[in-house]
Amino acid sequence: MQTIFEIDSALDMHLHLRDGDMLKLVGPLTSETFSGALIMPNLVPPVTTKEAMLSYKQRIQEACSEDKFTPHLTLFFQNNYSYEFLEDIKDEIIGIKLYPAGITTNSETGVASMDVEVLRPTLESMSKLGIPLCIHGETNGFVMDREKEFMPIYESIAQAFPDLKIIMEHITTKDAVELLDKYDNLYATVTLHHLLITLDDMAGGMLKPHLFCKPIAKRPEDRDALLNAALKAHPKLMFGSDSAPHPKHKKECCGCAAGVFTSPIALQALTQLFEENDSLENLNAFVSLNARRIYNLNPVSKKVKLVKKDFIVPTTYNFKGESVVPMYAGEVLNWTIQAIED
Repeated sequence: MQTIFEIDSALDMHLHLRDGDMLKLVGPLTSETFSGALIMPNLVPPVTTKEAMLSYKQRIQEACSEDKFTPHLTLFFQNNYSYEFLEDIKDEIIGIKLYPAGITTNSETGVASMDVEVLRPTLESMSKLGIPLCIHGETNGFVMDREKEFMPIYESIAQAFPDLKIIMEHITTKDAVELLDKYDNLYATVTLHHLLITLDDMAGGMLKPHLFCKPIAKRPEDRDALLNAALKAHPKLMFGSDSAPHPKHKKECCGCAAGVFTSPIALQALTQLFEENDSLENLNAFVSLNARRIYNLNPVSKKVKLVKKDFIVPTTYNFKGESVVPMYAGEVLNWTIQAIED
């Protein structure tokens, strides 16, 4: 008898869909299996207006029109968002994403100063209106210490705005895991790849460009802390793939782009990981229930049935001129998707 596991209304709470032909390629690779996703706004130019956000949402819906799927949109943080502007748009967005300037892909127009008083006008309005703040939490320090160095900034914002829901995006360190329990208004997402790899996997032998990401994978003790929290379905931790597609030629080159593409293998790999650690009973909380509660979501019904059967990961996914290499390209996972039902 085959072993079957069912995931109910999976949610990806940190996703990059890009735009144009890339969106048409990668959008359906999420919408096929996930009920919804929180979409990042770091396009070129970034999504900073209601018109740009609604237009982007329409393009996503068109790309994913074959599936029951809800794209939850975000705005790119600006210091000068007025209360009136945010009040008008709050029902159209799920949060606002703050990027320190230049810290990751397409973040050059991000925030130059993380001083609470500089950020206060927008954060105060967000707090009053109940709009969550999503943060890429890194400094410009030494690459392995950037997230750890950002912890005092998370604390200062959490203390200054106790009613503001703050999501530490794609956490990578044991320090961030420990901070989750210190403040009631702090939450976090964690990626598939940060649950699986360390810096050694990416650069310890031959360089593996398709595992290069920002924030960079850290030490074994960091990976273990993240994995332990996820396997226990820590109530303040959600799955956010940070699946970040780049064309193959921009990954396999000098000046390799940062990003790991995991959307089409996420549920298979997570099921394998949780089963290997005797924690399958917690997987639905990690990939759905926690996000529903934290963001007050009622996702469309979508049941993904997985069977214990080998799945060979494609070497590339292609559409027109776009070609993207997924994590584990050409390798075998021991769970495959059997059916997707409403």
